[in-house]
Amino acid sequence: MSEPFQHFKLYLFAAVSRVVAHAARMLGTEDALLARFPFLSGYREELEHLGLATLEAEDGAGAWPEAIATWEEDTPGHLPLRALREAAGLEHDALTLLLAVGLVEEDARFGLLFATLQGTPTLHRPNLGLLNAWWRPPEDRGEVRARLRGLERLGLVEIINPDAPRTEWALHVPGPLWDALRGEAHEHLAPGLRYHPLEQLQGEEPLILPEALRDTLARVPPLLQSGEAEALLVRGPRHNGRRTLLRTVARELGRGVLQVEGLGKAEDARWRMVGPLATLLHALPVVVLEPAPGETVELPPLEGSDAPLGVVLGRQGGVSGPGLERALTLHLPQPGPDERRRHWRSGLGPEECPALDTLTSRFRMTSGNIRRAARLARAHAALAGRKTVEPEDAQEASRALDRQTLDTLAVRLSPSGDWSQLAVGEETLRELRHLETRCRHREQLPARVSESLGRQLTPGVRALFQGTSGTGKTLAARLLAAALRMELYRVELSSVVNKYIGETEKNLGRLFSLAEELDVLLLFDEGDALFARRTGVGSSNDRYANLETNYLLQRIESYEGILLVTTNAPDAIDPAFQRRMDVVVDFRAPEPSERWVLWQLHLPAAHAVEAALLREVAARCNLSGGQIRNAVLHASLLALEDGATLGTEHLEAGVVREYRKAGAVCPLRRAGASSLRD
Repeated sequence: MSEPFQHFKLYLFAAVSRVVAHAARMLGTEDALLARFPFLSGYREELEHLGLATLEAEDGAGAWPEAIATWEEDTPGHLPLRALREAAGLEHDALTLLLAVGLVEEDARFGLLFATLQGTPTLHRPNLGLLNAWWRPPEDRGEVRARLRGLERLGLVEIINPDAPRTEWALHVPGPLWDALRGEAHEHLAPGLRYHPLEQLQGEEPLILPEALRDTLARVPPLLQSGEAEALLVRGPRHNGRRTLLRTVARELGRGVLQVEGLGKAEDARWRMVGPLATLLHALPVVVLEPAPGETVELPPLEGSDAPLGVVLGRQGGVSGPGLERALTLHLPQPGPDERRRHWRSGLGPEECPALDTLTSRFRMTSGNIRRAARLARAHAALAGRKTVEPEDAQEASRALDRQTLDTLAVRLSPSGDWSQLAVGEETLRELRHLETRCRHREQLPARVSESLGRQLTPGVRALFQGTSGTGKTLAARLLAAALRMELYRVELSSVVNKYIGETEKNLGRLFSLAEELDVLLLFDEGDALFARRTGVGSSNDRYANLETNYLLQRIESYEGILLVTTNAPDAIDPAFQRRMDVVVDFRAPEPSERWVLWQLHLPAAHAVEAALLREVAARCNLSGGQIRNAVLHASLLALEDGATLGTEHLEAGVVREYRKAGAVCPLRRAGASSLRD
């Protein structure tokens, strides 16, 4: 029998003794009680076996605390009930009251005893009236009610019939708390409550952190242990080791971890259990919060806890509440190249990986996502019959990480091709290649400039593609993603923009955070809808629209990923956005030579279009790349219908159709002859 359970049994017997004494008085004699409830004889025998039977007498009631204190003197380790008593300031009578309420959890036969003595055949839990009668002193000043209110405030007992008259309130001890009182611990305590014992934490791998942060972290546990700091807030992106860091702190404090997620309201009964549970389990309570931009979460008091508080936060939002006035804050950034290499090495296992340098440089993900991707990449490699992981395996693995959440806000575009497929002017292509270079070296650039400038730079790259419709802006985004071997996601404005105040910012915050964690390339197509100029405040709508713009300005400046914005109307973009763009690429309408290349890129290799017509179309028809694409698609459809190779007549009809859609006259000399095929 473990020491915590022995300690629990002492308090349990103290409660049983009190119950038996008062129940015997109600039935006349103890013999009458034992005849009515013979199971109580077993408790009497056990008390006699332990040498505690003499403590049952009325004159020995005060001896129970003394006997328990004597036993505790020889037990220096963690005793859940002792820790709770000291942390919550509970007296002996309060603890025996608590154990009396929970007797039916330990032995269901007590339920019949309570039901009989209360006169409530269907209610097998003790009510307030019965407990008050049994525990009140001769001069009743409401002490029992006060103790029960205190136990209820701490979440140690709950009222199961609050609509009944007060004296008939039936009480019970929540299951997770009763197990913890007995010295038992389970991983999944209740929805939102998860326990990690100290033994489990001691088996975890050492943290992979930058040296400066590791040195800072080493100074945290003594500050928490001494009480100089009462809480530790860890900020950073999701899946980046925030919880692991707090588990490391808990391990240094000699504690387990009680993880709290999805709670935080004082009226939530589960929240009221957190303090006592943390004390009983000798655990560090760790509250996981993800507040939205501009949102502050108010944490209720954590009563009954003898431990400091750990809080996991994202980069945005805030937290306040009692106990946070003396809080330390650590910011956990995404891992740099050295840390990423170590995470990949650890996640890939003992097998040699020749592509380790490539994986380190290509996948700028959070530490947790790297570990998950590494495990999945090994499975992809094994599926292909290989022992070593290739970059393609990691690419496939990365696509499976949290993509469902990102897919609700953006659409994945398949990146493929190379710059030879883009027919643009030399200046445009030069800027695009410069953008590619900037993206490739975004982490190394700060080290190549002055120290003051380097401190201002982030790994984020922001680019604006501006030009008329159909000039290749979206295609350029696809080709850039292909060149960088990154995933490309186009933002769905209908999923992001919300009519309710604050919801747009919340959606944008989630979108940017997910894109940073997964290291994907974000594309805001037709971005002038979101990045429009701020207006004068003539109504509340104007004010809130300007607030959204202000939030976007701040967020893209701190964004650590690659962001592309395309627009057909650069004058509509707020100048403040343009100033924050690292690269601005102008896409103009193609010249005849560029149109010739576009026609060659879009027409099938086996076409039968006359060379003379093709030269005339390229020279005289001022079509954009998008219009050329549409003309070729229409011509191909006509050829399919005719069951023939795409020829001159088909292409001419496609060109005429594009001019007609634009409300213009086709400049081809033979346009009238082909109009019947349009």
